[in-house]
Amino acid sequence: MPDLLIELFSEEIPARMQARAREDLKSMVTNGLVEAGLTYASAGAFSTPRRLTLAVEGLTAQSKPVREERKGPNTTAPAAAIEGFLRSTGLTLDQLERRADKKGEVFFAVIEKPGRAAPAIIAEVLEATIRNFPWPKSMRWGNGALRWVRPLHSILCLLTDESGAQVVPLTVEGITAGNTTEGHRFLSKGRFAVTSFDDYAVKLKRAHVILDSAEREAAIWQGAQNLAFAAGLELVEDRGLLAEVAGLVEWPVPLMGRIAEDFLHLPPEVLQTSMKEHQKFFSVKNPRTGRIEGFVTVANTETTDHGATILKGNQKVLTARLSDARFFWDNDLRVAKAGMGDWLEGLKSVTFHNKLGSQADRIDRIAALAREIAPLVGADADMAEQAARLAKADLRSAMVGEFPELQGLMGMYYAREAGLPEPVALAARDHYSPLGPSDAVPTEPVSVAVALADKIDTLTGFWAIDEKPTGSKDPFALRRAALGVIRLVLGDGVKISVRAIIGLSAADHLNLRELSGVGVPGREKYLDEVVDLLRQAGAGAPISENQIVDQLARRGMRLEAADIIVRLRDYLGALNKYNVLPTDLLSFFHDRLKVFLKDQGIRHDVIDACLAMPGNDDLTLLVKRAEALAAFLKTEDGTNLLQGFKQANNLLTQAEAKDGVEYSFGADPKFAETDTERALFTALDAAEAAITPATAAEDFPAAMAAMAALREPIRAYFAAVQINTDNQIVRRNRLNLLHRIRAICSGVADLTRIEG
Repeated sequence: MPDLLIELFSEEIPARMQARAREDLKSMVTNGLVEAGLTYASAGAFSTPRRLTLAVEGLTAQSKPVREERKGPNTTAPAAAIEGFLRSTGLTLDQLERRADKKGEVFFAVIEKPGRAAPAIIAEVLEATIRNFPWPKSMRWGNGALRWVRPLHSILCLLTDESGAQVVPLTVEGITAGNTTEGHRFLSKGRFAVTSFDDYAVKLKRAHVILDSAEREAAIWQGAQNLAFAAGLELVEDRGLLAEVAGLVEWPVPLMGRIAEDFLHLPPEVLQTSMKEHQKFFSVKNPRTGRIEGFVTVANTETTDHGATILKGNQKVLTARLSDARFFWDNDLRVAKAGMGDWLEGLKSVTFHNKLGSQADRIDRIAALAREIAPLVGADADMAEQAARLAKADLRSAMVGEFPELQGLMGMYYAREAGLPEPVALAARDHYSPLGPSDAVPTEPVSVAVALADKIDTLTGFWAIDEKPTGSKDPFALRRAALGVIRLVLGDGVKISVRAIIGLSAADHLNLRELSGVGVPGREKYLDEVVDLLRQAGAGAPISENQIVDQLARRGMRLEAADIIVRLRDYLGALNKYNVLPTDLLSFFHDRLKVFLKDQGIRHDVIDACLAMPGNDDLTLLVKRAEALAAFLKTEDGTNLLQGFKQANNLLTQAEAKDGVEYSFGADPKFAETDTERALFTALDAAEAAITPATAAEDFPAAMAAMAALREPIRAYFAAVQINTDNQIVRRNRLNLLHRIRAICSGVADLTRIEG
């Protein structure tokens, strides 16, 4: 079987596009080959800044002949139907076969496609791939119509088998496929021919091109580490930068330089970010002090002076960049040490969202909410409010304006320089966290309070203006914010009512405090009555103006009612939304929690069983239930008890539906007729005595252990006792006993929701 080698050689491909381009080339070509009837053993894609390469091994030499039969319309069908069938098959009427069918004589089309040689198929597939390649951005050049990420110079397309190598005949926009390629732009001269992938890779390396990006990454990392180690320093790991730099060079040559003493006082993150963003330098730190003292740049060529000239030029540009960073730092420090008032004032003119106000408005809400949350997470309320008011001040700093990714982190440095308490400084750094599933979760109480307030304010605000995630669209990253709240609560074991906190936030977003205090004639006499009526409307139950007018009229306030309602119309609408928002947003939290717990191996039905219990807005309590139930159901006791519970529940449900009554009066042991029945009464008494205090103490494993003791008594009961006996007194007593089984076993979770 032949092997296929493809290379698309062009001007420099942006590093950020190369990984996706490798995968697209591989999938488009191999899928096209398979669809055309060829098979292959394996395929691998590679990239350098100037080429995309695909190597396919074990390709079949030709596709197999195909014989296809299609059933058509009846021979007596209208002419239009027969003509449509002919068009779909590409045959003429005399080429169709007539065959007997249970509904009469019908036309059959027999389509035979002969096998095709691999070169013809490859040419078609590769041309389609080149013309339809999904570059994020592409360009045209010259007079041609072809679009490519950068001008495409040559195509190498080679089939190699035991008899040798042959070029696949192919021309795309004047570029004819051949068997030659080029090496390094500066370290290699002229094109050279290749005969196979192995020959291609070896000759490229001789021409100073490392084809495999993973190999280039390893060479860069090892060379940079060696340079740092030789200087008694340590390379700062940055896998993202490593992948990017590997996409910028074909022959990596690491070079190390030192940062001038004038800049070493800058925060290490500032040095690291400036060098990474502007010049793609790796940072090198002193392991004893943690200071960034050097850098590693990666050249794309070897020089006679061993990179001295390159390093000198880079050092000059770096000095200019770091001078800018030092200027930003020095200016920012003056504002920070003055209390950051200028920055806070400036946030009044920064719009967070046109329906949610400015950043300053948002800070006021977060500060109020952080103060409410603080006692629940063990934080000082005054300090939490102070931290919330200053946490976003650095958004107006020059440093964050230049490097937005340093927001929060710079706030920590500025807070320290201003002499603020360390918890306030840490909250500035940590209140954005966690940003993703792998991000660390803050543990300092003030940071937790501010981080929770920040995320809940965001979620509640967008819920209040009906900007919720839909399908795959989530432009404001609300799913990430909800997961952040979940991880903050669970990571720190915080016990809070999420619904209550949402309610506090919603009251601010909907201006309930302000609206309930508007100046209304006769407010002292009537407004409190209106507010009370509105609050009594109940969660999730909108109430109309006419209902309020009627209620006020019944209280003897007929003349003034209409005037008050007109003036409180905004309040009415806000409160109706307030009644439904916490429930709706809590449901969103539950959906995200299901995803979070599913990733940890907890089944969705187990989570649903726990969500059905009271207190499901306490996420810590909810997860403790779910973890205990999941562990219990994995045991033999859990499986058997669940079977017994379901048998009891099914019998009880059927009897209640048939009799039209609820059997929950309370079973009496004096009507027990057998020792097995009396043993179940005793077991239920013992289990209830253990389960009730364990559940109250949230010791769900202990509650489950007590439930497990019911496994054998319930099994024996159903084996020995007939529930629907002719004695109606005994039957009612036994059904009431089944109700007790259901009630006790449902003390931790709603087991009716467990599948299986």
